[in-house]
Amino acid sequence: MRAIVKITLKNGVLDPQGKAIEGALNSLGFGGIDSVRQGKIIELDLDETETEKAEAAVAEMCEKLLANTVIENYSYELVP
Repeated sequence: MRAIVKITLKNGVLDPQGKAIEGALNSLGFGGIDSVRQGKIIELDLDETETEKAEAAVAEMCEKLLANTVIENYSYELVP
């Protein structure tokens, strides 16, 4: 089973990397961009075949290591 984890900054948290991307896009002539927020995607191949156990394991991984839950949100999708 594969888990696809999406991690983004919470609203209100400053995103200097997003601002840098926004500035670079504007300097390359891509106008009309009001705001850029960046995040990350982590793909995990799991040995677990039971959906409930896989969900519990991925949620625990996110809470303990993959996401800084003080400033980041996470969501995940399990793909058989």
